[in-house]
Amino acid sequence: MNDRTGVPEGVDPGKASVARIYDAMLGGGHNFAIDREALAAFTAIDPQVRSLARANRAFLGRAVHFLAAHGVRQFLDLGSGIPTQGNVHEVAQAAAPGSRVVYVDNDPVAVAHSSSLLADTPLAAIVNADIRDPEEVLRSPQVRELLDFDQPIAVLMITILHFITDDEDPAALVSAYRDALPAGSWLALTHATDEDRPNTAAAVGKLYRSKATSPVTARSRKQIRGLFDGFGLVDPGLVYVPLWRPDAEDEIPDNPSEFWVFAGVGRKDG
Repeated sequence: MNDRTGVPEGVDPGKASVARIYDAMLGGGHNFAIDREALAAFTAIDPQVRSLARANRAFLGRAVHFLAAHGVRQFLDLGSGIPTQGNVHEVAQAAAPGSRVVYVDNDPVAVAHSSSLLADTPLAAIVNADIRDPEEVLRSPQVRELLDFDQPIAVLMITILHFITDDEDPAALVSAYRDALPAGSWLALTHATDEDRPNTAAAVGKLYRSKATSPVTARSRKQIRGLFDGFGLVDPGLVYVPLWRPDAEDEIPDNPSEFWVFAGVGRKDG
């Protein structure tokens, strides 16, 4: 992406963004020099950061397949980021034609590219909103048009809640979305942890505070497990991201804790 032309209104190409750094991790082209510089600094802290990003993306695909197999036909992807390969609507609609997907993000680059991608996709839409305002998200025309709150909905919160500070109360945020869902709905999330690699998590948190628009707050297994309050975790529970229902045994790394992100999927009780 040219850093000076075609920049959406409201974007500061001199400040890295979470969505664009993740795009760079996945090898995408919708990022600026400042995002690639942040990625280089990130890689110096953790050389396998790109592998971690790919493992996280692979979990998303497996989770959507799992949810589709369990009858889910509606997905609300919070903090969806910049479109890349294996987008939720592509995976869901391939597994279950007619599935409906609403993406939510407030990064102008993510919104612009999502809008372009979805222009001819009537069963998917993007909402330009901050996920920290559930009322705004849930009352948006796209959500109300595409999602039926009398039927199960899967809420996806993939590597987004560690950008919610303790002061912003991530548990209360998840609860606000949970309470709007009917029984039989689902939550799938991944979240950075400081459980086994506290020094790495601390260094990454410092990096994001200095270079990006959102700080990182890594959390313990117990704290992340608490985000599933009201949802019953399915097997294998809350695990390092490559360990959640891998497609093949050779996809399991020798040291799963090096992938310092926990993953889980839970079904709403009741």
